[in-house]
Amino acid sequence: MAGRPGRYTELLDWYGKLPTRRVDLVGDYAGQELFIVDGDGLLLRCFDDPDLDFNGMICLRVYVELQDLQSFSRSHLVLRHALLTTYWRTDGFQLLHAVYAVEHFLQGLLQRKCVFHIVFFDVHEHLCIPRATHSTLHEKYLLARAVIMRHLTLNLPNSHPVIKVLNFESALDHAFQKYLTASGAYFIMTHDGANPVPPERDPRLLKNDGLNLGLIEHEDLQRRAALRTTIFYFINHGYNVALIDGLEWMDTKIMTMVVEGTRRFRTAPKIDDTVFEPQPDDKTIHGSRRPEYHVSASDLDLLLRETAKAGVVTERVLLTITTLHIILEQKSGDTQSAMTMLIHMLLITETDLSSRYLQRPTFKPQEQSVLDTFLVTFARTSRRILQGALWKDRCREDSLLCDVSDLVDGRLFANVYLEQASRPIQQILSQRLLQQFHRFVKILSTSTGIFEPFSGRTSWKLSKSPVEKRTSASTASVTILPFSNDIFDKHLKSISISVKPARDPSGKSVRVFRELSHWHNAKRRLDPKASHALSDWEKGRALKRNQRFMAEMAGYAASLTGVTGKFLEPELITVSEGGKAMDTIERVKENTNLTKQRKAPTAKGTSSGKAIVAANIAAKGGGNADKAMAAWKIVRTNYDAERQLQSRYRKTRGYLRDLPEDKRTILEAEVQYYIFVTLLKMYRILSKQNEVNIQHQTDGVAALLFNTIRELTVAKGLTKTIINQVKSVIQALKLPDFDFPSTEADRKLSFESELRLNELKPTASSIADFQLQHCGPYMDRNLDSAPDPRVKGFHPDGWQRKVLDELDADRSIFVVAPTSAGKTFISFYAMEKVLRKSNDSVLVYVAPTKALVNQIGAEIQARFKKTYKHAGQSVWAIHTRDYRINNPSGCQILVTVPHILQIMLLSPSNAKSWCRKVQCIIFDEIHCIGQAEDGVVWEQLLLLAPCPIIALSATVGNPDQFNSWLKSTQQSSGFDLTMITHQHRFSDLRKFVYKPPERFAFNGLPEPAFATLGLDGVDGLAFLHPVASLVNRSRGMPQDLSLEARDCLLLWQAMTRHQTKAFPVDENLNPNHLPQVIRKTHIIEWEKQLKALLGSWMSQEQSPFDRVVKELGKPFRDSSRAHDYKSRRDEASVTTEDAPINAGDLNQTTLPLLCKLQERDALPAILFNYDRGKCESICRAVMKQLLDGEAAMKESSPAWTSKMKGYEAYLKNKSKQTKKVVDPKKKGKANDDEGISKADRMQDAASEEVNPYANFNPDAPVEGFHFANIAKVQAAELEAIHQELNRRGLQPWLMESLTRGIGVHHAGMNRKYRQAVEMLFRKGFLRVVIATGTLALGINMPCATVVFSGDSIFLTALNYRQAAGRAGRRGFDLLGNVVFQNIATAKVCRLLSSRLPDLTGHFPVTTTLILRLFTLLHESGRSKYAVDAVNSLLSQPRLYLDGPSFKDQVLHHLRFSIEYLRRHDLLSAEGVPLNFAGLTSHLYYTENSSFTLNVLIKEGYFHGLCSEIGTAESRVLRKLMIVLAHLFGRRPCKHSDQEYIKEIVKRSPSVVFLPPLPTSASRILQQHNKQTLDIFTTYVRTFVDQHIHTPDHTLPLTGLSVGARSDNNEEDTTPPASFLPSPSSAPRIRSPFVALSGHTDTFPSIRSLCRTVRSGVFLEESVIPHLDVYPDETETPLNAYLYDFYMHGNIDALERANGIRKNDVWFLLNDFSLVLSTIVTSLAGYMKVPEGDGGNMEDLVGGGDEGVGKEEEALEAVDSGYGSAGESVSDLITSTSEIGLAGKWKGKGKGKQKVVEDDWEMEADKQQEEEEEKGWDDDDDDDDDSEEEEEEPKTVREMEKGFLDIYKAFSKLKKEFDAKFRAMFA
Repeated sequence: MAGRPGRYTELLDWYGKLPTRRVDLVGDYAGQELFIVDGDGLLLRCFDDPDLDFNGMICLRVYVELQDLQSFSRSHLVLRHALLTTYWRTDGFQLLHAVYAVEHFLQGLLQRKCVFHIVFFDVHEHLCIPRATHSTLHEKYLLARAVIMRHLTLNLPNSHPVIKVLNFESALDHAFQKYLTASGAYFIMTHDGANPVPPERDPRLLKNDGLNLGLIEHEDLQRRAALRTTIFYFINHGYNVALIDGLEWMDTKIMTMVVEGTRRFRTAPKIDDTVFEPQPDDKTIHGSRRPEYHVSASDLDLLLRETAKAGVVTERVLLTITTLHIILEQKSGDTQSAMTMLIHMLLITETDLSSRYLQRPTFKPQEQSVLDTFLVTFARTSRRILQGALWKDRCREDSLLCDVSDLVDGRLFANVYLEQASRPIQQILSQRLLQQFHRFVKILSTSTGIFEPFSGRTSWKLSKSPVEKRTSASTASVTILPFSNDIFDKHLKSISISVKPARDPSGKSVRVFRELSHWHNAKRRLDPKASHALSDWEKGRALKRNQRFMAEMAGYAASLTGVTGKFLEPELITVSEGGKAMDTIERVKENTNLTKQRKAPTAKGTSSGKAIVAANIAAKGGGNADKAMAAWKIVRTNYDAERQLQSRYRKTRGYLRDLPEDKRTILEAEVQYYIFVTLLKMYRILSKQNEVNIQHQTDGVAALLFNTIRELTVAKGLTKTIINQVKSVIQALKLPDFDFPSTEADRKLSFESELRLNELKPTASSIADFQLQHCGPYMDRNLDSAPDPRVKGFHPDGWQRKVLDELDADRSIFVVAPTSAGKTFISFYAMEKVLRKSNDSVLVYVAPTKALVNQIGAEIQARFKKTYKHAGQSVWAIHTRDYRINNPSGCQILVTVPHILQIMLLSPSNAKSWCRKVQCIIFDEIHCIGQAEDGVVWEQLLLLAPCPIIALSATVGNPDQFNSWLKSTQQSSGFDLTMITHQHRFSDLRKFVYKPPERFAFNGLPEPAFATLGLDGVDGLAFLHPVASLVNRSRGMPQDLSLEARDCLLLWQAMTRHQTKAFPVDENLNPNHLPQVIRKTHIIEWEKQLKALLGSWMSQEQSPFDRVVKELGKPFRDSSRAHDYKSRRDEASVTTEDAPINAGDLNQTTLPLLCKLQERDALPAILFNYDRGKCESICRAVMKQLLDGEAAMKESSPAWTSKMKGYEAYLKNKSKQTKKVVDPKKKGKANDDEGISKADRMQDAASEEVNPYANFNPDAPVEGFHFANIAKVQAAELEAIHQELNRRGLQPWLMESLTRGIGVHHAGMNRKYRQAVEMLFRKGFLRVVIATGTLALGINMPCATVVFSGDSIFLTALNYRQAAGRAGRRGFDLLGNVVFQNIATAKVCRLLSSRLPDLTGHFPVTTTLILRLFTLLHESGRSKYAVDAVNSLLSQPRLYLDGPSFKDQVLHHLRFSIEYLRRHDLLSAEGVPLNFAGLTSHLYYTENSSFTLNVLIKEGYFHGLCSEIGTAESRVLRKLMIVLAHLFGRRPCKHSDQEYIKEIVKRSPSVVFLPPLPTSASRILQQHNKQTLDIFTTYVRTFVDQHIHTPDHTLPLTGLSVGARSDNNEEDTTPPASFLPSPSSAPRIRSPFVALSGHTDTFPSIRSLCRTVRSGVFLEESVIPHLDVYPDETETPLNAYLYDFYMHGNIDALERANGIRKNDVWFLLNDFSLVLSTIVTSLAGYMKVPEGDGGNMEDLVGGGDEGVGKEEEALEAVDSGYGSAGESVSDLITSTSEIGLAGKWKGKGKGKQKVVEDDWEMEADKQQEEEEEKGWDDDDDDDDDSEEEEEEPKTVREMEKGFLDIYKAFSKLKKEFDAKFRAMFA
């Protein structure tokens, strides 16, 4: 590796350009996938732990390094003499601590559900050595590496057999290549060698210029190059890389950087291949020799026998004896040190771990050199023995316990050396140990012949040396402030702590916090004195706004359909006087507007329209059979005239679907039979053609015949004639013999059916094969279905009826069922129940996304109708931060997101009113509880729910475990919970892999085929059998791997072909044993048996499993790219030159794929790509191809040229006709003379109506060059949508794409546009939507095909199942297609074969939650709801999902969180919120940043900073921005970014790395962290003293016990050595493994406390209120993206320099803007600024959302006339955005305005408000404000005066930031 640094430039530059994402490793990426942990990267992280005392000799070796320096200054000569006279502390060499650090890290991965293997590469053995380690000390690290490898290899299988520890020579090792293939590892976790701190600033290096920094930097460079070369190898082989450096534990999440290995970066920079080659055996990379120390087999056998005689022999004992034998025999070490090592070995075995907490003695350099030389020799020798094959064989043969993890304790060794050199051994060791010592001495004497027993002192005496001053193992606890609250006290009574009366730590007066913001949309203050009536202008504008939203919802609702595909009709819900629901519900027709929107437009004057009108007239006036039949005859006559049989079929199916129930009873059988006859004609025609390319269509029509016959068997109005004729066809086609009901009824058909049976070709040789091959999607799918009076429109399955039973019993339910299984109706049944119960009861529907919120709101609008007595009440409302529809407090069904519901449940104003009305909460997509960001909010809601819940999900990996936790939480709240699972989708999914052609010519979209389900047989689309994805046996078979009928047949056939005598296929599995008419239930049972057999084969290596998988995988593994593809080959198409296609470019391959889908009528489709920018790029590319193709057609098509000539002639003729029209203003006789007659005008109008050019628009998309279904949406409706979007400045290309039937959907899109995309897609107008994951979560957008366009780290097993579930939705598609585009085969197989990730929870009792509970309790006057909420939460047996039941510990954590709130003036001794409790609570979503903000306010930092806001505004705001960027939106930089900072910054306006905090702010926060550390250290000590009484002596992962064995029952209790400390003096709360390195119970940081605390204590760092201050408390710098944006506002610079993706910028800036809004509003509330500047926390939005809201309000104002005359939209936006400061703050408000009670809510709340007002007047004595202010201390008045400056500064900063934000995205 030696060479010039420049040789690595290309490699390092390549690595620096790799895209990275910081993700939750498990939740967002890995799931349950296997990944590889690079062993040496792991060791480098652990060995680099500053707590580890391993390398203490760097100071001494400075002198040695100086000898080689070319520039040798005089000061260095002085240093040389100093080195010779200075005492040096011994090297710690704490091997067991190093092993513990490795196990602790791996245990952290395991606890968080990671699945991993550990791989070591021999060529990387030196990469584990930390920075600035001298070469003479490398042997210690190499020994530690060898010890850890052996320890994990032998001991892990006993505790965790699934974790493999593997060793290969290099990544190029053939064995490793084979392992990679067999294991199916997803990615590799490794170190990239980066160090965020340059050597010259590394605090762990000595602070003098004597260090050879050049050498250190060179070694750093070599390490980086070697590790990044390995990263390059994995990237180039298609693997992503997760970085182990910078990895952080955050609650149950693992946050780390993932380096994405996209194809663009799979290029080959010039790399040094020597990193893959083994190092020369005689040298290390640093030049030190590798001595050859071996032990012979005879010597080892002798030592093994003799050691066994001396006592219990383990690997540690034998390895120590063997190593000493070699050292003494070869005379490479002194006997004094050898005897020391022998005693040290005995003490390790016989000493309790806590007694090894030892001081570190110091020696003079000469004395220390002797010890170091021996330890290095010992390490080198023992490592060579340990790695030898002889050693491994003997230990395995004799089954020796592998305990080498505790081979060397450097501190113990040094202390033994010091002791035995100063006094006789008899005075050191106990009698028992002395006897053992002599036995081992004898063994060595015999084996070496030179080692004589020692009985006295050494021949030379150690110099008297200073000793390290011993600090106390434990520190004094902090004084606990008094606290007493009767609600909390009963839960905290089990905690025994010493509470001493103490004054408030701040010594300042405090203000009682009062919640001044009402939660609802009226923006009414809780303080009645601040209430005011809305003006007429405000009322009108609010009404107009709500009407606009309601109109949107009406349009949205019009696009929704039910499970049968029919449009929804609202039901009128009525309630009886007694509150009991009435038994009948009146069906109400939709209003006229909705009806118009739902009907598909028909062309004027068509025969179809006339037929329908005539049919309606015939049926009018009665419902008898004759009239219904007459109507049908008229319609059928029209259908008979339809030449295209496919069109006739579709129209008849539509007619049947829309038949009213009374007509269906009469006509259903005949209409079905008419469909049957139509299909039979098609089949007869197709079967005669015998063309291969139409065989799929022939089979498809035959399957439709099968389906129609099945439907006829249950049709109403069956006659003998129909039954007989159908049976004759069944016999002719050799179809299964269906059972028809017996009937004597008969009636002559209204049409003649020509069956021509002799011309019918039988479908297949086997009835079973035909059904299984082609009829799977059409099989009867009823699963235990039965009629139920509670359900209309369909017969619910058994599991669905069970759900209804549980809901009727008012029990909570947890439902796990796949998408399309039928979960939706559960929610609406519960809603209907609540609506019927009363007019006041409330149900809350919680959805994870706003898109789903909108959909559910619209669906409720479409389903339910109800009348109310009071104005202001409604059936439903929507409540998000962005907008509200209807009044959330006056509705019965509230649809919202988790954050808003949490605010409402914890809002004191709701405790006595709204919260008591909540009867049920529905949590849809409950698996979102596992998300890294918002999951804790879901978890808290489940714990706080005051009523039964309904939890729904399709994707829970561990339903039983989750149910267990959920059940316990519900039981503690007094509710029973039942889990109901269902495993089967209603419609199956068929998977395909797309391979684009080599060349493509687009000349228009192809005509769709008829009756073809699936994409089989289409060039470029290879079928993927689910079993073919099971390429990795070790992963097993996922439980949700489902097989459709055809999959089962193919699997049975493959297994039958490859069966052997040892592995036969039971004859009972032959499909011929299935019933003649196969149903879905039969397939499910057959599938179960086949999978059971396959699973048994999978678990046995000798089985033919691999051959089966290989055969089933042939269709997609052997498929290749077609040479060329022309989208249309008919005569009408225009010839277009084909062009080559880059298979890896989604922009080029998407249109060819869409054309293939069009061929098979597999549209509409949703294309999922998890990059927002790429979604837009794909859409632009497809649009360009459509436009270019259309333009080429227009230029070259004679037909188009002819049509344009005709159109021009039409326009010319029409212009002439227009000239004849007389001015209508002229009257009199002349009018008739000059103009034309009325008859002439009527004739002209009639001829114009039938003119083919009357509706022709040459600028409209030409048929064949767009995907829109123009028949689905009226032109006027589409034009209205265009106008709405144009007014919002939507980009033209997006508008054009909508016109052509393509939409883009992601969270960054305008809300109006997203809604338009959803509605138009549901209505069928849009047939292609390109989306991110926004459409994957429950959105009702049924499609025929889902395409995964391109790979992403977010394309996980969970997201795959969510997104794939959009295909084949119930009621729309019988079969769904899933297509993988430009995704590696290995990834495709992984997605199909991976099991869903287990849900993991969070620690929910956060400090802000505790504070909010106190606020709820106090501000609600201890309402029953508030008390119940507290009691319910604190009574939970298992607060923590996936966590242990540790209630006592949670209560201790609660008590000391209260202590934190007390000490920081946020809570009084009685639990009353104080001061800025409101600000801190309202910033709950930024925890822990909110607490640090409170500290800076409390300590007066902002007072000082903002005092100059009037004179130095720019400087103050810039400094304020730096501080806030340190607190909020913190994004750590990648460690390696430091290497590129100079190059990046000089080309960018960004500073990239956030400048350090101002000194005073940094000092305050560090002091705050210190105080917090003291509080939680006391918490741990208290808990340990009261609850933990067992020793901590087992390693965390392997469970291996160390130290004195607990099974030693000898009566001798004498300490093994006289100098060992008593265990009672050892640290009590620090892990004894960490204490080995000399650490006490004094912790330097909160991170150190959390990560080195002893076992049995759960301490989550993320919930302790603190932020690490850079660079004093953390090495990782923060990204300056917020500060950089504020300074330059350049989005390109943020992407290029700061590494923030453009698609993420808006959201990150919007989040920070929301923080600013919250702070400004809270300050206004604290200072009692007038209402204009105050606001509600639920109304607050970020600047981006606010900008959208202002735009909407401005548009609304223009539309409604509420804007000023001549005021433009932009003027209105600007005026509503202004922040007025001057004259706003006037101190405390006084006076009371009359409240106009104009709705039911204000009437209901009046009494409560009067009581609150009276209570507040009594408490606050606000009648005389001036007198109160005079009594306040001067310091308080000054502080409050300073708050005005703070308020001004934050307001100005918000205004500036938002202005730049909006300008950037204008």
